[in-house]
Amino acid sequence: MNVKLLERNTNRSENAIIEKVEYIDELPLKKDAWNFNWRELFRNEEAFFYKITVEESSSKLEGILMLSLLYNEMIYMNNIEIAPHNYGKAGIYKNVAACLMAYACYQSFQHGKGNYRGFLSFDSKTELLDFYQNKYGATRVSGQKMFINSEVGIELIKTHLQIEISDNNE
Repeated sequence: MNVKLLERNTNRSENAIIEKVEYIDELPLKKDAWNFNWRELFRNEEAFFYKITVEESSSKLEGILMLSLLYNEMIYMNNIEIAPHNYGKAGIYKNVAACLMAYACYQSFQHGKGNYRGFLSFDSKTELLDFYQNKYGATRVSGQKMFINSEVGIELIKTHLQIEISDNNE
């Protein structure tokens, strides 16, 4: 899927692609300052992995997303991480996580079933609960469990993926 990443300093947009990770060697090593051991996580055969790269440098990862289909009906976001070179105010691109979150919501419409179509569930780190609520419109269920409902998901998709989607159960 084609998306636009925004350079933090210039606000210039770059063409980027979100695509499925097919091979373990496409994923970064933890020793390269990533927080998750993506290559170890990739061993989970029940999960799907997606990467975002800028078209001009498709070998340089900007972020990674891990999703699972729970109970064969609900999309669960296991992990999401932006590349270390995109952290904070010194980061190169400012909307990598937003594009990946929107893509996770898109996947919830593609693969969610019944009442779970369009719902993205995930667990948050305690220090990020407010962030997910304020930035992405997530709802806290209990403890660290959160979800993004279909209406909020549609808005994230329209804003960050620039595609139209509806919550009709067709």
